[in-house]
Amino acid sequence: MKGWRGLAAGAAALAVAVAGCGTSTNSGSGDSGGEKTLTVWLMDGSAPTTLTDALNKEFEASNKGVKVKYEVQKWNGIQEKLTTALSSNTPPDVIELGNTQTAGFADEKTLTDLTADKGQFNGGEWLSGLEDSLTLNGKKFGVPFYAANRTVIYRTDLFQAAGIANPPTSRAEWIDAMNKLKAANASNPEFQALYLPGQSWYFLLSLLWDEGGDVAKESGGKWTGALDSAQSKAGFEAYKSLVDASGTKAAKDTDEAKPQQYEVFETGNVAMMIGLPWELGSAVKDKPELKDKTSAFPIPSKTAGKTAPVFLGGSNLAIPANSKNADIAKKYLALLSSKKYQDMLAEGGAVPGTSKDTSKLESNAVGKALAKAAPNGKVTPTTPKWAAVEAGQNPLKDALTAYLTGAKPLDTVAKEANEAISKALGS
Repeated sequence: MKGWRGLAAGAAALAVAVAGCGTSTNSGSGDSGGEKTLTVWLMDGSAPTTLTDALNKEFEASNKGVKVKYEVQKWNGIQEKLTTALSSNTPPDVIELGNTQTAGFADEKTLTDLTADKGQFNGGEWLSGLEDSLTLNGKKFGVPFYAANRTVIYRTDLFQAAGIANPPTSRAEWIDAMNKLKAANASNPEFQALYLPGQSWYFLLSLLWDEGGDVAKESGGKWTGALDSAQSKAGFEAYKSLVDASGTKAAKDTDEAKPQQYEVFETGNVAMMIGLPWELGSAVKDKPELKDKTSAFPIPSKTAGKTAPVFLGGSNLAIPANSKNADIAKKYLALLSSKKYQDMLAEGGAVPGTSKDTSKLESNAVGKALAKAAPNGKVTPTTPKWAAVEAGQNPLKDALTAYLTGAKPLDTVAKEANEAISKALGS
């Protein structure tokens, strides 16, 4: 996943301003008149300017003779731009990587091994899901930056009208809430208790993990699909039970981006969607009246009182292997990993990567939902070959559509998806 697309503004959502520096085409670091230049690439929408301005000012003040050349990059085309920069002799010194990009660049040996340096980056406070994403063959090739996860975004006014006093805290309660919402809105033929497209595979991951299943497993350095286990099949069955209960009118052969689900949510005919904060922010921007009518709760687990594991989208920070200023870059990452700047990330609406203190994030319901679920977050298989699964004919999407439409029985669906994933991962 290429980061988080930024955190959109909105009173009920969380706001991160786009960092306001232009993107330079010169990636090299070097010296100028005895002054060292530390080139830092962060992504558009990742860190608020209040954070980066303060960070760069403090770093330069405490590291005399060092100038931070801070550049903001666009996600569009970044894979190719990073590939070119990392293979050069003058790459930037600090880079931001989407958590599913990290393993690929580490496998190409273009990132610095930071295993021995973990302690200086507040290593005891790392968000476990992001740490997994930057770990390859037992070595650490980065530092967690920030994360976000999906929550259930809902209409508080519709919940109140349906007699639902509190958000559900188990899957059974969630389905019960859907039934109450449908009953209370039976006169509206367009009503959907939960908008749930057939190919929301990131949400499927939550259900697989909650049931004890997984997409793939690793043994002896080889990855094989794990979708044909009883636990993983139970995850598919849970997805179908929620589709059946939801009253969703979403197509079974598309995902949450086609159409953008926040556009469906803002019509007033939808009580819930499973989404990211930027989606709520976009809905509120389009329909300001939603500002005081929306909230969020963590995806409920099948086990009462627990949250389901969630996919952690987000970013890591890394030092290119060819950096000429690796020691200075480590000092920069150490400062950014400190509680001061992690708190600023949380205030901006992100789950901090190197601090377990999320109190600054929990100023509203969306932040509380993010913070509650994040420690139970996971990532997709940490292998350079996973990108082929997402970018190609995603077997998880195909499996969901075939199962939900009844085109194939679950056993066949799971078997075929498993074979496709095993092939994609090279096993």
